[in-house]
Order: sequence, then C-alpha cells, then structure tokens
Amino acid sequence: MLSLRFGSSRVLERRRSPSRPRSCPRSTKVTDATPLLSLRLSVDYRNKAGVLRDVSLEIQPGEILGLVGQSGSGKSTLSLAILRLLHLKGGVARGDLLFKGQDLFAKTEAQMRSLRGREISIVLQSPLSSLNPALRIGSQLSEAWRAHATGTREECAAATRAALTSVSLSHDSDFLRRRPGQLSVGQAQRVIIAMAVLHRPSLLIADEATSALDTITQSEILGLFAQLNRELGMGILYISHDLLSVAALCHRIAILDAGEIVECGPPSQIFGAPQHAYTQKLVAALPRLPVFTSPASPTFARHAEPVLSRT
Repeated sequence: MLSLRFGSSRVLERRRSPSRPRSCPRSTKVTDATPLLSLRLSVDYRNKAGVLRDVSLEIQPGEILGLVGQSGSGKSTLSLAILRLLHLKGGVARGDLLFKGQDLFAKTEAQMRSLRGREISIVLQSPLSSLNPALRIGSQLSEAWRAHATGTREECAAATRAALTSVSLSHDSDFLRRRPGQLSVGQAQRVIIAMAVLHRPSLLIADEATSALDTITQSEILGLFAQLNRELGMGILYISHDLLSVAALCHRIAILDAGEIVECGPPSQIFGAPQHAYTQKLVAALPRLPVFTSPASPTFARHAEPVLSRT
C-alpha cells in the first residue's frame, strides 16, 4: 500500500527566446518572494534543435514539483540544464536560470562545481551503475563528504552515520565495508540518496529515481523522499514517466510533451480536470485513478493541494 499521504559556461548562451513561454508558475497559495529555482529555458543539441522550447517553471523552498513525460520528451535534458552539464551531451541552453535568486549562467565552472552536490544534488535511475563497483560503501560516502567539506575523520564518520540513518540504512562497520555488488538495488539507491543529502542540499533532482525498482521498493523510496522533504525542508524536482508515482509524492505536477510544458497544476486538477489533450490521454490510460486525502507534509503541503493515497 502506498499512502504518502556536472559544465563549461562557454557552451551556454543567455538570451531570451522571443516566443511565448510554456510555463509552470508558482502556486498561487505561496507567498515566498524568492523561488528556490526559477527557469525559462530552450535547449538545442548539435544534431537536434528544439529539444526544450521555452520551458518555464518555478520551485518554492520545500516544494516537491513533479515533471512527467515519456522518453524523449526532454525530462533528463532539463535536469542536465539545471546542473549546467549539457555540454557533456553536446547541448546548448539559452534563457534564464536562477537558483535562490542567483544567475547560474553567470557563475564560473569552479562555482558550479561547488554548488553541485552541496546545494543542488541529483539521484539517477540506475543506482548500481552510479556507484564505483571497486570501492567500499564507506569509502564512497567519505569521498562524497570530503568533496565539499573539510574536517576530521570523526566529523566525516558522524556525517556518514547521519546520512545513512536518514535513509534507514545501517551504519555499522559490516555495511560500510560492503561493495555495491553486495547490495540489493533498493539498498544501492538508498546509498545514492544518502550521498545526495549528505550536505543537506536545498534542491534535490530525482531523475527517474524509482524507475528501476520493484513496486514495493518504489513505494519505500517515494516514502523516503517525502520524509526527507519534511525533515530537511529541501525542494525536490521529481522526474518520472509514471504519473501515479508523481501524484503520490508531489505538490504540483508539470506535464512535458515534445519539449514543451503543456499543463501544470496540483494533482487534483491534473487527475480531476485535465485541460490539455496529452494530459487527458495520460490520465485515461491509467488502470485506476488516485483518491485524494489530507496532506501529510507540513513543509509545503499547507500551501498546496492534497497529495494522493493509493491502495
């Protein structure tokens, strides 16, 4: 049962696109003047133009925004653009990209390296391929901590224990000596999440983070994201092709189709009164519709529509 409730600045152009943006603005119930993340982006690749076209969205501090789209719609391209890593795939972004009011396009690569993993973290789809198979779990966590912190071995060990505890994993010496091949997929994903929240980032990007998991483990990881959102107050951009899992977790949902946001709203609107034909098609294809209950997250849900309960 589910009841929930890294890039060179030279490849980036910063100019406004003249066409009308496809937007996912902030919730009208939120009064915070400075969004955690505010962007308006278009992205081209060397061999394909218009991968993202005037995509505009905002995420408030403590908000979980879901981004739904099929493969090839531009979801992962958006996460790379936020991290300023598009150049690794031959991409170029143009538009505006603000994090806590700061222009990320104006930052140097050294400044972006400092932000990645400390202020903005990402969790990807395949946890076992994201871990170094030759290194023990304890060593990889220590390496992630020392990437953005200086301190004693005891301080590093304390931070590692706290991160593992936050994702409901053991921090005893036996577990820390294990290598990734000795973990289940669910355990490996929890380790990746522990690394991602090690420095208590303000924004966590979860890019298809539950897609490789079985149904029970997926439910547990969704619950973990909701818990981390409540306890750490971090904003989450949850990217998935699974509309039901997004609705189970998120305060608002943006629908991405062929590089454009075609609809955005709270789960009750997306499921109860979808406006765009593509959203209507997604909802109609679901085996069952969610039932909405009272929100359980005090961090942001007091401003937002209820999330769902699915049995």
